[in-house]
Amino acid sequence: MKVLAVIHGDNVRAGVFADVLDERGHELEEWSLAWDRPLPRPLDDYGAVLVFGGAMHADQDDRHPWLRDENSLLQRLIHVRTPVLGVCLGAQLLAKSAHGPVHPATQPEIGWYPVELTEEAEDDPLFGRLPRRFHAFQWHYYTYGVPAGAQELARSRVCTQAFRLGELAWGIQFHAEVTQGQIEEWARQDGHEVPVPTEALIAETHSRIADWNEIGRELCGTFLEVAEHVPAVV
Repeated sequence: MKVLAVIHGDNVRAGVFADVLDERGHELEEWSLAWDRPLPRPLDDYGAVLVFGGAMHADQDDRHPWLRDENSLLQRLIHVRTPVLGVCLGAQLLAKSAHGPVHPATQPEIGWYPVELTEEAEDDPLFGRLPRRFHAFQWHYYTYGVPAGAQELARSRVCTQAFRLGELAWGIQFHAEVTQGQIEEWARQDGHEVPVPTEALIAETHSRIADWNEIGRELCGTFLEVAEHVPAVV
């Protein structure tokens, strides 16, 4: 299966998700609407789409006009029932494409924060296998409102953290894909945004990253299981 990764920056990529894709024999292709060049292949050739994070915000169409095209892309993917998993900005854009609001969170979440699943998560194909509570790595200033008809799957003290839209689209506010190296790079580049000393963030990451990567691998693996059983578009 060919899987499309929609990216919004050079240092916000597939992380451990790429390892899971490779282990399951799938081919990952990266693309960004900001590159102003066409997809490597027709959209219908992709069996699943991953939409990752970025430094921009989901409502900044005036600064990043290509966000309007990405909104249309996500609406098309939902319409043709292509499995989609949006991460952080990707989750916000997915919610926005389904007419959910996007706006600043009451406070940023940058670092490790406790997350709790909702009752609806128990029967969800992706979240049903996860622990009921876990510490998640976050790096965001914005949040979204759960779109009408979607199921909220997780929350933190600050905001909603995950939802399922229909049967084949999920959004997660936390960074389940992130690796130790990615976190260290973000901390080096944008350490002024971290609410604790950078050394403390990296130390906490060392203690949590193994368990966190297992959760990320589980989420990506179950998402791919869903995608593998969706009939190909003819």
